[in-house]
Amino acid sequence: MRDIFEIIKKRDLDGLKEFLTEYPRGLDAEASDGAWAMHEVMRQGDLEMAKYVVEYAIVNLNLVDRRGNTALHYGVDSGSLELVKYLVERVNLCITQANLEGETALDRAITMGQEEIKAYFEGVLGCTMDELYRNPVCRGMHPDPSIVRVGEDYYMVNSSFMFFPCIPVSHSRDLVHWEVIGHGITRPDWARLKGLEGGRGYWAPDISYDRGRFYITATYRLNDGGRIQRLQMVASADRPEGPYCEPVFLNEDGIDPSIFTDLDGRRYMLLNRGARIFEISADGREILSKPKLLWYGDNKKASEGPHILYKDGYYYLFMAEGGTGRGHRISVARSKSLMGVYESCPYNPILRQWDEKKLLQCCGHGMPIDTPAGDWYMVYLCNRIGVSGYGILGRETGLDPITWTADGWPVVNSLRGPSDLQRKPRMVDGGLKGDLLQEKECMSAFHPEQGKWGEWFTVRGTEPGLYEIIRETNLAANQEGNTENPEANRSAKEEGILIHGNGRDLNTLDYGAVLLQSQKEFCFEISCKVKVQDLISDKLLPEEKANPYMVNWDMGLVCYYDENSYLKFGLCVKEGKTGILAAEYVDDRYVAEEFLPLDDVWKREEPEAELKIVTKHLERSCFYKLSGHDWKQAAVCKDTRYLSSEGLKKGKRFTGACAGIYVHGCVTGRFTGFSSIY
Repeated sequence: MRDIFEIIKKRDLDGLKEFLTEYPRGLDAEASDGAWAMHEVMRQGDLEMAKYVVEYAIVNLNLVDRRGNTALHYGVDSGSLELVKYLVERVNLCITQANLEGETALDRAITMGQEEIKAYFEGVLGCTMDELYRNPVCRGMHPDPSIVRVGEDYYMVNSSFMFFPCIPVSHSRDLVHWEVIGHGITRPDWARLKGLEGGRGYWAPDISYDRGRFYITATYRLNDGGRIQRLQMVASADRPEGPYCEPVFLNEDGIDPSIFTDLDGRRYMLLNRGARIFEISADGREILSKPKLLWYGDNKKASEGPHILYKDGYYYLFMAEGGTGRGHRISVARSKSLMGVYESCPYNPILRQWDEKKLLQCCGHGMPIDTPAGDWYMVYLCNRIGVSGYGILGRETGLDPITWTADGWPVVNSLRGPSDLQRKPRMVDGGLKGDLLQEKECMSAFHPEQGKWGEWFTVRGTEPGLYEIIRETNLAANQEGNTENPEANRSAKEEGILIHGNGRDLNTLDYGAVLLQSQKEFCFEISCKVKVQDLISDKLLPEEKANPYMVNWDMGLVCYYDENSYLKFGLCVKEGKTGILAAEYVDDRYVAEEFLPLDDVWKREEPEAELKIVTKHLERSCFYKLSGHDWKQAAVCKDTRYLSSEGLKKGKRFTGACAGIYVHGCVTGRFTGFSSIY
């Protein structure tokens, strides 16, 4: 039997016809690199062979390879503009469909320098790459978005679970580029996070604006076993970034609260179990009526995240359904009166990912928003499932346009599901703002003493004095100095942080000596310099004070999901020996631990090193560098699926992979030069 791939690579059309006559389903063959025979046809760029395969052979043109590449990706690889035009115009393949690494056919053309194909794609789309945005717009752990517009400014909140500070508030002017400007709760004693397990804490917040004041509500989820497991938190402020007032906790069971203000000024809260509604006081701090069921949805399974929008004489009720996995979706109903009866939308679900092989999955829990230009959009949660098959980045925030049908129903992205690339929203002045990606300084926005954390967070609150900011001025590179302008020699500033350990490890529920950021991409690199500042003598046992060099500790970089799953890599003292530690903790124990003693080459009273973790999907490689030495590899963690929600079945797995710096032991760590490269 002849090899169909050899026939295709030789561009032997007659041989291919003969082969397919004998083996009609021969194009179902898969190569060792994951490409199907049909893909190889497109990669060769032979237009006549491609036309024969499309128009005469038995072929599935929806097939993607193991990395999610479509036939159009392979058409771009061929460099044939005529073939690409045929695939777009006659086969109707999508220019903006991404593979499992987020690369669309347009991206592929740009990367390969295929200028003619790029220009053709932009002509079909009616816009340039600079006029497009990429989903998710908020990358890394940004679940359960809720949004409000005040003038030309948008404010959004996301779930924070057991992380602190609680409930990040982000700001945007274009719906695409977002910056964290504050939090709903910044005082540990108000947060009530002590002792909560991973995945508990603050769920599905909502932000609203009424008569000059911003309101945040969220479900406060306690550990299982108590008489009360769910309360509804409400806090308010006269500025979106806060500070927010001390929260009140309303005793009504359910999850995913939102606040709606009716035309007469009366205020209501919605909760799940279908969509239930009850009246609350004007300040949101008191329940005034019993809950009433409005609508149980179309899917009638795991209904959550209800939001009401009043528009053109109708109350529109948006709700997530189907659970937070692959069946997640958004449905809508409407009524002429607030209390119903609500009519289901004939186009439900108005947003769902139907194709389980695409990059963006688990799409739901959304909320509509209008723009000053009169357009409508939906923010919603989604989960990127990469080539590993695991959604390690957690649930993120996507954005897609809403159009209103002639009969007055909202549909998202023309019912095509979530988009990978989409045209940026129109601005009031007709302009477009921002680029696809942004880089931010790691420490510049971090001022925990002022309640400002930027993109940093920790777990379960923080003890007073746990962190100290280092802002030092170093001599400039000119060794001789500048006698005429001494300040010129002190222009380089180094920013860092001291973390004081409390003696506990990351697997305990009273640990807090860690600073984290959400992991934003499947492949990235983090690094920092770490140095032992000193031991914390008042926390040492008497025998440890007598022999401080025998005190065990470790500090450095951490890849973290919760107290049940993490990877730590850092400096370590173990049984009196100084070295490098790489340890993986899964479920209830350290499943892998590697200690590299360094005493023979490194004798310091205050050990220091530079550390780096390079991540490629599930594989994480750990490197260290000592002063005057080159980088050395300390460990390779081949399979870190435990950093994803589906990688371990234990407790509430609703967050996502994080990365940052940590200290374990009664010791102070000095961290400088932290960077994350995506």
